[in-house]
Amino acid sequence: MKAFGACSASFKSSNQTNMKYFLLLTLFSLFLNIEPIYTQEAATEDPYIWLEEIESEKSLNWVKAQNAASEKVLTSNALFDDLRKKLLKTFNDKDKIAYPNVAGDLVYNLWQDEKNERGLWRSMAKEDYLKNKTDWKTVIDIDELSKKEGKKWVYGGSNFLKPDNEVCLVSLSDGGKDENEIREFNLKTGEFVKEGFFFPESKGGVAWIDQNKVLVARNFGEGTLTTSGYPSQVKLLNRGASIDEAPLIFKTELTHLGAFPFSFMYEGKQHVFIYDAISTFESNMHYLNKGKLQKLIIPKDAELADFHKGEIIVSLQSDLTVNGSIYKKGSLVSMNLKENLNGNQKIKTIFEPDERSSFVSASSSKDFIIVNVLENVQNKLIKFSFNNDQWTSEDVKTPEFGSIYVTGSSNQSNDYFFIYSNFIKPTTLYHVTESKMEPIKKLKDAFEAQDLVIKQYHALSKDQTKIPYFIVHHKELKFNGKNPTMITAYGGFNVSRQPNYNSTVGLGWLEQGGVYVLANIRGGGEFGPSWHQAAMKEKRQNAYDDFYAVSEDVIAKNITSPEYLGAFGWSNGGLLAGVVFTQRPDLYNAVVVGAPLLDMKRYSKLLAGASWMGEYGDPDIPEDWAYLQKYSPYHNVKKGQKYPEVFFVTSTKDDRVHPGHARKMAAKMNDMGHPYIYHETIEGGHGASSTNDQRAYMWSGIYTYFNMKLNHEPMDKK
Repeated sequence: MKAFGACSASFKSSNQTNMKYFLLLTLFSLFLNIEPIYTQEAATEDPYIWLEEIESEKSLNWVKAQNAASEKVLTSNALFDDLRKKLLKTFNDKDKIAYPNVAGDLVYNLWQDEKNERGLWRSMAKEDYLKNKTDWKTVIDIDELSKKEGKKWVYGGSNFLKPDNEVCLVSLSDGGKDENEIREFNLKTGEFVKEGFFFPESKGGVAWIDQNKVLVARNFGEGTLTTSGYPSQVKLLNRGASIDEAPLIFKTELTHLGAFPFSFMYEGKQHVFIYDAISTFESNMHYLNKGKLQKLIIPKDAELADFHKGEIIVSLQSDLTVNGSIYKKGSLVSMNLKENLNGNQKIKTIFEPDERSSFVSASSSKDFIIVNVLENVQNKLIKFSFNNDQWTSEDVKTPEFGSIYVTGSSNQSNDYFFIYSNFIKPTTLYHVTESKMEPIKKLKDAFEAQDLVIKQYHALSKDQTKIPYFIVHHKELKFNGKNPTMITAYGGFNVSRQPNYNSTVGLGWLEQGGVYVLANIRGGGEFGPSWHQAAMKEKRQNAYDDFYAVSEDVIAKNITSPEYLGAFGWSNGGLLAGVVFTQRPDLYNAVVVGAPLLDMKRYSKLLAGASWMGEYGDPDIPEDWAYLQKYSPYHNVKKGQKYPEVFFVTSTKDDRVHPGHARKMAAKMNDMGHPYIYHETIEGGHGASSTNDQRAYMWSGIYTYFNMKLNHEPMDKK
């Protein structure tokens, strides 16, 4: 089970969710705002621990002083204001794609622009959407609601009982936190239901059983959270009843990661599940069968991908042997729900990858599923149909050499939507029916790309593993070792990085003459479970060695040199960026460390850090700390060592990765005399921004920094 993601899938506008990403994103959306655990020993060992007090007067005064200093440095450069205007214009473009969330005969969309900063949640008939009509119906004006209630609401999605249902559950978070408030909304009256289902600000999931019953996993008070900070209990709540009196239907061990309910309508029946996450990558799945929970026979490390025609579809993360047959890890397989409930485990293979391909996602339509796979880090779609107890396949002829994501499908029909792009081709939205495929909307060219080229190379890591990477640069590039170059990667939690069109990268870097490198290092999911597992726990250094190998390969090709090379990472990638500049300061002249983990001794005690121990290890176990301390950036920064002038970016409202990581690292470097700059947004959650204006400000600062450092302009330029 993947543990990193960006938004909540428990409130999708379409009932037919991609189960793999439902579970991935639900875990990420449920991180609880747990107070840091302080001990006298920790305070004695860590003089900067006071910066873990997120909103204390002392820590916020420190943040304000840091922000003022960085703002003075960055905004004084003319490029900052120019980039900010261009980015804001692009983010607010009236002609951008309104990405569809399909619910029955309707399409839903959240629209943000300069007038609607927090957004309009709106709807339109699908047939009108396909005709490019613009007469959207506003369902909820988030800006108006925020003004009325005095909150900085961020829309988190909606959960429908069924596509044509008149009510749904709407998720709202204050300032973009993962913590959310859930309210029942009547789509016909356009109002929140008085005395309807309502769950105050917390973390946890809600799943429909029927019109008058839901399963609820929230913080129910003392003793109801796991050691990872997730809900340990699931209750069955009847309409009008008190949550305090609602019967407990499931309770997991407090040492497990958490319990999460979800449900969806399929062929006229509501299917209700409870996901019992044992750890980051292991789980038990329970099905509500005739009012009673029944455990399904599914490998603990398998990832639930979809449900189609009574078949449970899972992605295997290790080899599975059933009745003498071996099903290889990375394979997509299915098993019949009824047979499974009766104790029979008959496995049917849908897709089996080779060493350079991997399963990405599955999306259901009425009569088939659309499976997205990666082949050498480029997407393709395959249509699989299930008839006579077997799967048959047919390739979907999509555009080649780029990234593809299915963005809208429904088990009510056989048409679906996908988007295609690559580094220099703007995102195009396609609509697919059984008879044709056609583009219906394309983003404008946000930046000048006609003279840019894309190439894919491979570098040899320290252990001789071939590491693929993409590079984008001007076709007339001079191989003189002096080209400003930015390299980025993620390398964790089985998450793949692909060649997407990014207007921010284009305007902020490529259009400025920079070279852009995306490294597909181990720890990600580019080549299936083995690629991920090769950088877990004690093997983590492999991911960092891969990053260095790509950096050194770009240098060996005389494209750049350490003086002109920068690194960027966010979240788990922020940890990567922190390791990069502390382990190999000789390789980089600029590093952006975004929303990072940095203190690997205390990460498991901050917010939901304990839930990531399946990826990194447990620092309280001596054997695990033995390898964690070797790369923990906070413990490896040294006085007297020369480091690049690092840029830390985080958010006060990030209740996923604690802002204390970036704060403490910056304070420690300051006392050691190391140069750095620091930016912390007050709202915005893990993405460090909630509105287009905030996004434009943050990214303008990041790319102004890279341009100043790698074009060798002084950081105090006026």
